[in-house]
Amino acid sequence: MTFGYSERSADLQEQVSQFMKELVYPAEKTYDEQLRLAGDPHLQPQVMEELKAQARERGLWNLFHPHRDWGAGLSNVDYAPLAEITGRSLIGPEVFNCSAPDTGNMEILTLFGSEEQQTKWLKPLLAGEIRSAFCMTEPDVASSDPTNINFRIERDGDDYVLNGRKWWATNLYHPHCEVLLVFGRSADDGPRHRRHSIVLVPIDAPGVNVLRALPVFGYQHQEGHAEIEFDNVRVSARNLIGSEGQGFAIGQARLGPGRIHHCMRSVGMAERALELLCERARSRVTFGRQVSDNANIQDWIAESRVEIEMARLLVMKAAWLMDTVGNRQARMEIAAIKVAAPEIALKVIDRAIQVYGAGGLADDTPLAAMWAFQRCVRIADGPDEVHKRSIALRELAVSEPAITHGSSSKRSD
Repeated sequence: MTFGYSERSADLQEQVSQFMKELVYPAEKTYDEQLRLAGDPHLQPQVMEELKAQARERGLWNLFHPHRDWGAGLSNVDYAPLAEITGRSLIGPEVFNCSAPDTGNMEILTLFGSEEQQTKWLKPLLAGEIRSAFCMTEPDVASSDPTNINFRIERDGDDYVLNGRKWWATNLYHPHCEVLLVFGRSADDGPRHRRHSIVLVPIDAPGVNVLRALPVFGYQHQEGHAEIEFDNVRVSARNLIGSEGQGFAIGQARLGPGRIHHCMRSVGMAERALELLCERARSRVTFGRQVSDNANIQDWIAESRVEIEMARLLVMKAAWLMDTVGNRQARMEIAAIKVAAPEIALKVIDRAIQVYGAGGLADDTPLAAMWAFQRCVRIADGPDEVHKRSIALRELAVSEPAITHGSSSKRSD
C-alpha cells in the first residue's frame, strides 16, 4: 500500500498552500463583509470572483477532475492533500472550482453526458462561469434509501415531464446556478435499482418554483439549500443523462468521489481548528498560568493530533483503493471515512471553541461556522447510520462464525 505523492502533486500542494496563505485566508473577512453590506446572504461577493480569476491564471483550477483534458488529471491519492488544504477555509473550495455539488455534477457529465450536454453545461461549469445543483432528497420520504424516491419523471413524446418536491438542493440560491440534475422515478416496475433516472433541468424552466432557502443551525449558506416544487416541468428528452433506469447507478458513481472529497476537506478543517486551539491556548492566561499549561488542554491537543492522523490515513487508504481497484471495491473504506472524518473534525472544532470560550461562539473566528458545516456533513451524502449499516452488513457477510467453547462441567438432569 503506497501513499506517496507524485512530484506534480507535491508541487501543487506547495502552490495551493501559498495561495491560501497569501490570498484566501486574508479574504475571508472581506468575503463576509461584502455579504453583510449587500444585505443578501446569497450574493456572490466580488472578492470570490477575483480569487477565482487569480487561481485560474496560476493553473490552480479543477484540481479535483481526474481527466487531464478537463482538469488536473490527478489520482485520488494525489488530490487528497490538495482538497485538505482548500478545505481549511469555508470559501477555499470554490476559489479553485472544486466545491460540491459542482464537482460531482461535472464528473457525471464527463462520464455519462452526451456531447450536446457537455457543450451546453459541462464546459461552462469547468470554466467556473456557472454553478449547478443536484436534486435528490425529498421531504416526504426517507431519501437515505434512494429507491424510496417518488419524484416523477415521465416520458411524453419527445419530452420528459417532472412533478414533485425536492429539498436540501445545495447551490440553488447561488446567483450563478443555472442547471439542476434531478433524480426521480421513471418506472414503477422492474428491478428496484432500475426505476430511476437523472434529467438536466434549466433553473429557469417554467414550473420550477423555488419555495425557500433552508438554514443550517441558523446559518444561511451563501450557495443556499433550497426546497423546490416542480409543477409539470417539461424538458427535452435529450436532457436525460445516460439512459432511462440508469439513475441509481449514475448517482452511486457520483457519490463515491463526492463522499471522499468531503472527508478530505474535513481533515483540513480539523487541522485549522487545532492550529486555532493551540494559538489561543498559548496566548491566554488564567489563574496565573498559560491555558496551554493545563493538563486537560494538553490532552485535547494530543488527542486531536492522534485523531486527525487516523482520519488522514483512512482517507488515504480509501483514495488508494479507489485508484487501484475502483470505487466499488473501496466502498467499505469510503463508508468508514465518511463516518469518521466529520465526527473527528467536530470533536477538534468543539475543543477549539471551548478554549476560545464565549468568543468561539461568535463569528470573530471561523469555528462556529465550521462546526455547523461539519455537523451538516454527518448527514450530507448519506447519514452516518446508513454508512454504519453497510459496514456492519459487510462484516457479517465475510466474518467466520465464532468458535465457542462449552462449559466443561457436566449436567446431571
